[in-house]
Amino acid sequence: MTKFLIAHDLGTSGDKATLFTTDGELVKSITYVYNTHFFNSTWAEQNPDDWWKAICENNEELLKEIDKKQVAGMAFSGQMMGCVPVDKNGRALRPAIIWADQRSQDQEKQIKDKIDEQEFYRIVGHKISASYSIEKLMWIRDHEPEVFQNTYKMLQPKDYVIYKLTGKFLTDYTDASGTNCLDLNELKWSERILAAAEIGEEKLPDLYPSTHVAGEVTGSVAAECGLAPGTPIIIGGGDGVCAAVGAGSVREGDTFNYLGSSSWVAMTSAKPIFDPQLRTYNWAHMVPGMYSPNGTMQAAGNSYQFIKKTICKDLEKEAAENGISAYELMNREIEKSPVGANGLLYLPYILGERSPRWNTNARGAFVGLKMEHTRGDMLRATIEGILMNLCIILDVFRKDMDITELNVIGGLAKGDVVRRALADIYGVRAKRLNWLDEATSMGAAVCAGVGAGVLEDFGAIHRFIKVDDVLEPDMEHHKRYNELKQYFDECYTGLLKTYDNLAQWK
Repeated sequence: MTKFLIAHDLGTSGDKATLFTTDGELVKSITYVYNTHFFNSTWAEQNPDDWWKAICENNEELLKEIDKKQVAGMAFSGQMMGCVPVDKNGRALRPAIIWADQRSQDQEKQIKDKIDEQEFYRIVGHKISASYSIEKLMWIRDHEPEVFQNTYKMLQPKDYVIYKLTGKFLTDYTDASGTNCLDLNELKWSERILAAAEIGEEKLPDLYPSTHVAGEVTGSVAAECGLAPGTPIIIGGGDGVCAAVGAGSVREGDTFNYLGSSSWVAMTSAKPIFDPQLRTYNWAHMVPGMYSPNGTMQAAGNSYQFIKKTICKDLEKEAAENGISAYELMNREIEKSPVGANGLLYLPYILGERSPRWNTNARGAFVGLKMEHTRGDMLRATIEGILMNLCIILDVFRKDMDITELNVIGGLAKGDVVRRALADIYGVRAKRLNWLDEATSMGAAVCAGVGAGVLEDFGAIHRFIKVDDVLEPDMEHHKRYNELKQYFDECYTGLLKTYDNLAQWK
């Protein structure tokens, strides 16, 4: 009889629940939307009870026509770098502070004053930043002392739900590596960093591999969450690392590029890859003993969407009238523009930048505009600027690993124009997978299968994914792009003072 796996992708905008067979067939996928409260300029919070409601309602919908007893296991992919303080009964003591929240700038500075940033980076594989969990817990300590005093454990979003299902306070190594206080080399909480943060280890959950079975749902909880009693609950992992598994990056050297609103280049490695300039970072991998070096930029698809909204309104109207995508019409214009967009560069920093710049003051720009430039040139320059930025990240990893091919996923990978530019700029074989938007869910599903013992190991992901298409790089174009990439870098460096001045402009 067919066995099923449930994956919950507990994201920022909602919970995407997906049902797979153990043979890799996608049976059903649904999404429950919940709200995020953005306020005070840099604050972002969610109600943890919304996550629980999403899990329960999505399970009921997923399993309407399925024998619940045939669910072999359920696992999670969760938004990372959050902070959910709970008491001894697992009750959330305040709204969850999520990854997008940047209120903990003072707490970031407290750690920087006590520990060298290079030393810190070598311990956790990340920069010291207000984005991470431990700085957020420090903020609660400094501004909400009563909440902090009553905090028994700080959990991540998926781990809050796992407590509701199993009564266990735990997390996995992948999510723990997004707290800014996991010793990535030893896979244990770092005494050195916790001392600098002045946070006791007792407030952190127990650590386990992603495939650990947290427990089985009992009768009353099973009825509430729509599962059969005894269904195994497997921890799963952080969303970025689940995506790595779902993109087929499970063996050393396997590299992939997610091209979405934001975008990242990541790979699987037997050791962390440390960049002296701190441009990239490292997660613990879901695959035992492995790591996932990663570099994420802010505005990839966001840049392309911004350009569509600002200079392609007529194309949107034309596309709607003809029942096609505006992006298809945009791609047709790009094809009329040559490699290098007739000498036009686009700097994709409209939301500041994470990797490879780590500069919140960075701004977007077109450089080299001439009267003869066309809209197609501007569109091509946008794509090339996004990809040259990502190529700088890829080049960091190339210092440790020979990378000649990578898998491409995400919505921006649907167009051949983008993948052609990617293959040529990176100088790699660009392989498009059959599932461009399901990688995160598939990673969690495979983790559920391995944890439940119905899949042998993470190599089973290759039952779920196939390569739809491969583009070989044009090495003559690659040589030209390498020259253009130098100019791209010079533009960013030359505008550093201007970025800072504009950031202060009122």
